[in-house]
Amino acid sequence: MGKLHKPNHHIFVCASFRAKGEAQGVCSKKSSMSLIQYLENELVDRGMDDVLVSSTGCLKLCDRGPVMMVYPDNYWYGEVDEDAIDEILDALEENEAAEEYLFA
Repeated sequence: MGKLHKPNHHIFVCASFRAKGEAQGVCSKKSSMSLIQYLENELVDRGMDDVLVSSTGCLKLCDRGPVMMVYPDNYWYGEVDEDAIDEILDALEENEAAEEYLFA
């Protein structure tokens, strides 16, 4: 077996899944799944192979969707779009938060 590669950062993007498995929340309606693909492509383009991306169930912050959280940094971002992802990844490369999109 190969060595386990543990990411330095894990980005969770709300995909609005509910207990019954249906994506029906705000984040899904605001195209969070296409944002995940954009995020994955950006990570490859930047060579950021120490970052893992996962979609999640509802993060219960629907009024701020799409919502994204970076672990273990505990950065919570709201109203994320492609421009926000660019700024968030720029900041992450500097081990900083993208202040403009952080939850207060």
